Amino acid sequence: MNYYNIGKIVNTQGLKGEVRVISITDFPEKRFKVGNTVFAKLPNKHEQVALTIDGVRKHKGFILLHFKNHPSINDVEYLKPSELKIDEGSLSSDDLKPGEYYYHQIIGLDVVDPNGNPIGQVKEILSPGANDVWVVERDQHKDLLLPKIDSVITNVDLDAGKITADVPEGLDE
Repeated sequence: MNYYNIGKIVNTQGLKGEVRVISITDFPEKRFKVGNTVFAKLPNKHEQVALTIDGVRKHKGFILLHFKNHPSINDVEYLKPSELKIDEGSLSSDDLKPGEYYYHQIIGLDVVDPNGNPIGQVKEILSPGANDVWVVERDQHKDLLLPKIDSVITNVDLDAGKITADVPEGLDE
């Protein structure tokens, strides 16, 4: 099963078993909800600990979480620092608007030009500002940086594993 990062436990909060979380998800209201199960990936360990959220609140830029059966600071101290993850089953297609994708859906797809000629494969996604930039790895050329705008990324076919890109003149230099 695949797991996806949604935040990081950076410290404990108070004595009643709360932890401070820095969120890295676009959907904190959905991911950090009472009743949800999250997984803490402990540093330098291979196992993940399943935790059920039974309390959520915001405080000074952090999300404070409390977990079921963890009533004191002693029960959560071992969790810091750790990455918080969700499993693949927690992802929902209704989280996304048309034309939006999860990063894991795009990374690894083949990129072709409008005539079907291969360009390369998406190896990572950058988020520098107004729009994402898809980094396309190419054979015998340096990486191509494609802005995620409709005039450049003209079609994404997840079923075929293919992205059609109309690379503007001057972008590939």
